[in-house]
Amino acid sequence: MTGAAFLIVFVAAVVLMLLMISRWKIHPFLSIMLVALVLALLAGIPMPQVPKVIGEGFASTFTSIGIVIILGALIGAILEQTGAALTLADAVIRLVGEKRPGLALELMGWIVSIPVFCDSGFVILNPIRKALVKRTGAPSVTLTVCLACGLYIAHVFIPPTPGPIAAAQTLGIGEDLLLLMGLGVVTSVFPLTAGYLYARFIGRRIKASDDNNEQTAESYEALKAGFGQLPGLAFSLAPLIVPIVLMALSSLAAMLHWSGWAGDLCLLVGHPMIALAVGALLAVLLLAKSGKSTELFRLTDETLRTVGPILFVTAAGSVLGRVIAASGLMEYITEEAPVLQTLGVVFPFLVAALFKSAQGSSTVAITTTAGLIAPLLPALGLESSTEISLAVLAIGAGAMTVSHANDSYFWVVTRFGGLSVKDGYRSQTLATLVMGLAAITGICLLQLFLH
Repeated sequence: MTGAAFLIVFVAAVVLMLLMISRWKIHPFLSIMLVALVLALLAGIPMPQVPKVIGEGFASTFTSIGIVIILGALIGAILEQTGAALTLADAVIRLVGEKRPGLALELMGWIVSIPVFCDSGFVILNPIRKALVKRTGAPSVTLTVCLACGLYIAHVFIPPTPGPIAAAQTLGIGEDLLLLMGLGVVTSVFPLTAGYLYARFIGRRIKASDDNNEQTAESYEALKAGFGQLPGLAFSLAPLIVPIVLMALSSLAAMLHWSGWAGDLCLLVGHPMIALAVGALLAVLLLAKSGKSTELFRLTDETLRTVGPILFVTAAGSVLGRVIAASGLMEYITEEAPVLQTLGVVFPFLVAALFKSAQGSSTVAITTTAGLIAPLLPALGLESSTEISLAVLAIGAGAMTVSHANDSYFWVVTRFGGLSVKDGYRSQTLATLVMGLAAITGICLLQLFLH
């Protein structure tokens, strides 16, 4: 089965998967794997090749983000155990005030995700989010969605994240990255605003497992007192900021094409796995400084128990994405692209949204769409550096629309945010839809003023 018929079957399969998970309470791992297997058979993938496709999709999670998530979760566990997360939460509140913790987290996520992948960024910053829930009594879901939104926006809009850089090179504006970054900052205002407002809206309607609206200032102070002397701000911040700096240095080295041993060293220590390993080492030193080094074995064991289900469900989502990639659906969408060419800058947005929803990866959606529309730029009326930069941003907007079960970021946000799958769709998935629509609206407005 191919073409339009398979596209209809794919949509029906996604609906069935949602029903299995949310209504019939079948575990997400089983639901996604079953749907992926059925789609693989219906797509006409040769039966002897189906196990290989499934195995490659499953293994890709552990190859790409498995160790990163484990190390990030371990850092978070140590920050909580030592009270460092409370120190960081207090610092955030001193900076922005108690009335705006959601906005603070969103902007923090937006800045961090410029050099860091959003999956890693959420795991790194989640301890601060949890501490702010206790510190301010703000709805947990509001802070989760704010953090997730901020991280996601920079991830798809602003170099040196790989997607926007690759798209800029493909579309011929690789020498205009400063222009792209400037327009990316301006464009970010629209989805940042929309994401923040939606987070406040949905946070009043959903409860997470770590929600603590009843928390009082007295009980928070009692929580702090239970730790005795809290770690200082510098020691508390080091396990988070050092990996971010290392990853930013790696991105800079790649963008500026540094060569020789210095460039290789930057690329090595800036790889998310190595950078977070450095952060984990600093967290262990913090644990020892707090006199709790004997807790390391227990914290590591608890981290692995917590992260295991996240990794396996994420791997199942990768299987679904790999099946779609092998099915020919992407080629069908590409063949039908000329029908949409009259839409101008909205065209790359729609194509990227189709790719994103089908296979899950924002970076893949960005790079694939860029390759598709590169020869179509004159037909779309997008020829100047500014117009092509807006096209790159439109691709990024589509590449966040929408995050659901085949996206590793969906599972990172829902699991670390204490959300059920159903509530994950109501919060994370709908938030990415709202942000995507807000972003393309802003891009169209910018095109009118910059034309």
